[in-house]
Amino acid sequence: MLQEKLKEYRIILASASPRRQYFFKELNIDFSVVVKPVDEKYPKHLQREEITNYLAKLKADAFTTISEKEIIITSDTIVWKDDNAIEKPKDFKKAQQMLRLLSGSVHEVITSVCFTGKNFQKIVFDTTKVWFKKLTDEEITHYVKKYKPFDKAGSYGIQEWIGYIGVTKIEGSYFNVMGLPVHKVYKTFLEL
Repeated sequence: MLQEKLKEYRIILASASPRRQYFFKELNIDFSVVVKPVDEKYPKHLQREEITNYLAKLKADAFTTISEKEIIITSDTIVWKDDNAIEKPKDFKKAQQMLRLLSGSVHEVITSVCFTGKNFQKIVFDTTKVWFKKLTDEEITHYVKKYKPFDKAGSYGIQEWIGYIGVTKIEGSYFNVMGLPVHKVYKTFLEL
């Protein structure tokens, strides 16, 4: 159904994320991956989805020429806890610190997706609450060593070992925590 609607368009997914690429394949969307380098800095006064909306749009703005039949998809995910954005860890130690911060508490995962065509731009976002049990230092160290979550907001993948043993409850879209609110992407494509 979606494939038929999009067949005249060239869909460009501007993301190196294997998870986002997987979701697009599972939706049967024909797409190309084109990633443009962007300095992912945002004004410090931005909060929650303002941050992810801003960064998703910033990534789209890197595409200076778009043809009539192209749609660029850009996206950004953060973990939001205690009025702070937790992004991707820079190293092993930072990954451990992030997981200690999330341990035994609730946080939100916010993902924005920006759809950009020659004459339109639409941004959608989704928020999911995630509860973690109290993680031991051994569990945290094992996870970071084995899974190297340095490309993941908040330093974890819910679909990996830490999610199996640590996540006790979620409220909202599971796939949003993985980096793409698939239901909203599908709905937005249908509406374009």
